[in-house]
Amino acid sequence: MPSNLDFNPKLLSDVQKLGKFKYKKDAVNAALEEFIQKRRQKEIIGLFGSIDYHSSYDYKAERKVK
Repeated sequence: MPSNLDFNPKLLSDVQKLGKFKYKKDAVNAALEEFIQKRRQKEIIGLFGSIDYHSSYDYKAERKVK
């Protein structure tokens, strides 16, 4: 989907340098993916402490490789 967007050239340049991206498209896609990932992580963090587990649930036993 072609698009004409006006990016801040300094920000785009910084993303390209930090991420070592050759193409602007790759830099923009990586930045968008990271943005989405960070926002979803914040949503998950909001669930901490809000889930009640059964008192006999042994989470350490579940972590062991079977």
